[in-house]
Amino acid sequence: MSATSEESVSKRERRVSRKRSLIASGVMLCGLALVPWMVGGSLVTPHNQTKLEVPQDLAVEPATISSQSGTSLAAWYIPAEAATSTIVLVHPLHGSRSVMLDRARIFHQSGHAVVMIDLQAHGESPGEAITMGHLERHDVAAAVEFARKRNPEHRIAVVGWSLGGAAAVLASPLGIDALVLESVYPTISQAVENRIEMRLGSLAAAAATPLLLWQLKPRLGITRADLRPIEKIGAVGCPVLIISGNQDRRTTLEETQALFAAAAEPKKLAVIAGAGHCDLLAFRPEAYRRHVLEFLNRHLRGTFE
Repeated sequence: MSATSEESVSKRERRVSRKRSLIASGVMLCGLALVPWMVGGSLVTPHNQTKLEVPQDLAVEPATISSQSGTSLAAWYIPAEAATSTIVLVHPLHGSRSVMLDRARIFHQSGHAVVMIDLQAHGESPGEAITMGHLERHDVAAAVEFARKRNPEHRIAVVGWSLGGAAAVLASPLGIDALVLESVYPTISQAVENRIEMRLGSLAAAAATPLLLWQLKPRLGITRADLRPIEKIGAVGCPVLIISGNQDRRTTLEETQALFAAAAEPKKLAVIAGAGHCDLLAFRPEAYRRHVLEFLNRHLRGTFE
């Protein structure tokens, strides 16, 4: 083979090699973009259940509540004899009103009526997508209005766990008498970054967080600025109890303290030793009852448990 022919073959081989490299790089980039998109989709996909079992130990009255989120909320109302207050319970992400039953029992035994809802796209409530508090805020407002119409003379509190608490803050002011926030994120940016860092480390979190947050607009029509409870908490207009675990990696103690600092008086911070982002009532029942019941009884009835 002549030198000219060898040179021609070499050039063709280099072109083929470059082309293959470009194709491989394109495939890799598509893969890197596809994974966050799939993860984002899993987070906002509705988390419904066909039928929730009605507790037999409580005098539950099933109800349906219309919400400006665009759906009808499945709800339970639990009256209490001689009650002068109603507590609205709002569940966490991928939960339902069933996960709040132990709280309902405690508050009902203490003499409060209870309203329990499934947020839109959760439990038995229909919805197109979970929106991390944006649409769900309308559900909290609807539940409060239901409680107010059911018992116009009652004082009203909201107890929101994680997503439920964030939705309550984003819905504020609700014109209620007390608010309990359990393990609530200050901003969606921090919430996403913390969860990625837990699983993949800080470098992955720095790279993947912007990709996940970018999806808010095309998927849900909102931005990260719409999901910042820390900017709304100062205007809730009622006493606030913020309770969290000091080992929570999804909403860190520093973030909880920042949320508390942004709240207006009267306010109280309760930290459960050893608890992560978990069911605080199940983790430390005595401490939960002491902090939450004392707070609610003080601001709803002027009494102590």
